[in-house]
Amino acid sequence: MAEYQPKQSDEGVTALRAALRRLALSVVLLLGIVAAPAIAQDSAPADQVEPASESAPIEDALLLGDLVVTAQKREQSIQDVPVAITALDAEQLEAAKVRDLRDLTIGIPNVGFDEIGTSRGTANFSIRGMGVNGSVPSIDPTVGVIVDGIYMGTNSVMLYDAFDLESIEVLRGPQGVLFGRNVVGGAVLINTKAPTDRFEATLRNTVEGGGKAPNFFTSATFNAPLTDTLATRFTVYSNQDQGWFKNKRDGKAFGAQDTLMLRPVVRWRPTDTLDLTLRYEYQSLDADGAASQNTAIYDRRDHDFFVDDDGYLDAEVHFFNARLDWDVAFGNGTLTDIFGWRATQSDAISDLDGLPTNRQADFGPSKFNLGTQQESEQFSNELRYTGQFFNRLQLTTGVYYFTNDLDYHEWREFGGSGPGATRNEFGGGYYDVDTLGLFLNMDYDLTDWLTVTGGLRYTDEEKEADVSYMQRNSKTDLTDPGCNMVRGPTCPSHFKDDKSWTSLSPKIGLTLRPTDDILVYWHWTRGFRSGNYNVRITKEGTDPGPTDQEQADNFELGFKSTLGTRARLNGAVFLNMIRDLQRIVLTGGAEGVVQDFLNTADVDIYGVELDGSFALLDNLVLHGAMGYLDSNLTAVRYDLSGDGAVDDKDENLDLIRAPTWTYSFGLQHSLSIGNRHRLDSRINYAYRDKEYHQDDNSGFHRQLKKLDAGIDLHLNNGQWVVGLYGKNLLHAVSHGIHFVNPGFGSFSPLMKGRTFGLELTCNFVSI
Repeated sequence: MAEYQPKQSDEGVTALRAALRRLALSVVLLLGIVAAPAIAQDSAPADQVEPASESAPIEDALLLGDLVVTAQKREQSIQDVPVAITALDAEQLEAAKVRDLRDLTIGIPNVGFDEIGTSRGTANFSIRGMGVNGSVPSIDPTVGVIVDGIYMGTNSVMLYDAFDLESIEVLRGPQGVLFGRNVVGGAVLINTKAPTDRFEATLRNTVEGGGKAPNFFTSATFNAPLTDTLATRFTVYSNQDQGWFKNKRDGKAFGAQDTLMLRPVVRWRPTDTLDLTLRYEYQSLDADGAASQNTAIYDRRDHDFFVDDDGYLDAEVHFFNARLDWDVAFGNGTLTDIFGWRATQSDAISDLDGLPTNRQADFGPSKFNLGTQQESEQFSNELRYTGQFFNRLQLTTGVYYFTNDLDYHEWREFGGSGPGATRNEFGGGYYDVDTLGLFLNMDYDLTDWLTVTGGLRYTDEEKEADVSYMQRNSKTDLTDPGCNMVRGPTCPSHFKDDKSWTSLSPKIGLTLRPTDDILVYWHWTRGFRSGNYNVRITKEGTDPGPTDQEQADNFELGFKSTLGTRARLNGAVFLNMIRDLQRIVLTGGAEGVVQDFLNTADVDIYGVELDGSFALLDNLVLHGAMGYLDSNLTAVRYDLSGDGAVDDKDENLDLIRAPTWTYSFGLQHSLSIGNRHRLDSRINYAYRDKEYHQDDNSGFHRQLKKLDAGIDLHLNNGQWVVGLYGKNLLHAVSHGIHFVNPGFGSFSPLMKGRTFGLELTCNFVSI
């Protein structure tokens, strides 16, 4: 095996992470100790605390109150936004013990927040049947992830750890006017907390079990107003997972992960009209490789697997953003400027074949290890204005610029019998993106009950690719380190190209309010993905691109209804017509996994969604959601079935990542204990139908059934919270992807099964 750039000085990196973790925790704890007397002094004495009623208010205890969202780039009640949206605020995220977006994988109708599994931490999101199914970093996602207003340019190291978040908003359907490119499925808005004008300190410790070894979480937050105009917030988050899985090679724990995240935030409000917030986030991740289950060897209904190489992921992320809001007299509006910079680097190796040594001879190449190195840097800036005119016209307009530079290297090790069967291959590419967007959205109230919406976005995007083909860089001498696209010496260039695309994304809609509690909306909106290049060319004859631009036209009729704090029911029916569908077509053989990226077909996706909350009692709430999808491939232009012809067999295949049914339902209960304590409990069941993961429908996910439950005891008005919870209590087996390859069986990286957790939180808040 070649010397493939091992992890960067393991001992030094580990020592640095440990030192940073100790320093960050020490700073937060020291600040907390110093501030605690002041906080305690400001806190209301026990005899001045208003007693809680025997049945706590629903909007406080059960989170059925009004939620404020930013789906239209301004703050609105979720029930006033004519968009299919699911939102969770800070209390809901904490109550549900959401650690990252994977915890929401099947709880939202027609939404899947999966991890691809090839390289840990790589997002593989799908909304309304629109999702990619691979880890090629140059291929744009169908679901845009926007953190504090900043679009994330790559899907690697993207499974965002949910700590100190203000909210998560999931927008379903194309969002082209306000969010631009790569939101043909929808958008996920992640909003972190900003500094407040009071002292706050929170320390949380969690231990999870249920697998082979425990998992530890620690987070601490300190918020302090420094002056009347300046406030700061600092959060540190540590996750030290010892490994939930058991590798059948040696019976030892597998799946270890060490994550450290630091986030200092500063907010300056020098006047009543100016508000500047600066955020910086550092993240380091050190983890094992994929828990690759080969379903040709092991039963996919359990968690058995065998990898002879533990692999690893070593990643680092730096993320800075600055937001300036300036209230202006013109239109009683606000000028907003959001600047973002994000730099990532990662180094990963995974054993993809998952074959025990004594079974390798049963399959062709028998051994397949995959290594990747990646560096990317993105800059973006959005300047926009929001205002109101004539008491009838709400206007949002702006200009957006984005650039992303990516260096990607891939290495593959094959082992087997016969000439050339044991070899290493090297390749990858350089990829640059420049995007300019102009947008305008208007809501005009024709009457008190009828609003017409019109919007348009113009996008000009240029992409440039320089690709080295892996088969041309094959080495049978396993001691030869080969070439390296990231660290050098660089691999020879076999393909260079650049291309520009322009696109117009319109939106037309109507919103009716027959009563104050009912909203009905209709709209036609367009989303798009510009053409893409493939920097992972493993086999001669694979086309590096670019593909043609993909376009999605969504026709949607929806409603939102509210009955005070007692009930809420929202729904939508839609038709999403996608033309020039871009797909990663997975094939396999002696080349390992070959990923062709092509415009394969047109597709029509019909769907229905319902979600609601209902107060069965003053302290008992029922939550429910349902999604239905019916997709039809039309105008197929590629032999998806692999039978050598483009015919009806291809059109009769099911669209990947589009399960027919998704639904969930659960109960939340709150019980007051005296006048200073409260016991909250919850249980939730979620279901996702079978879904395919290969275009020829050979790889698929089985039905997924998930049961979560938990109890939280709030003591002394929430100063102390003790939580006990369980996730995936049915011990369901799920995979990031299921890829069938005749060369070695299958690649099916496992996700965790049943886990139990115990959590202790201490909150100090001044009044």
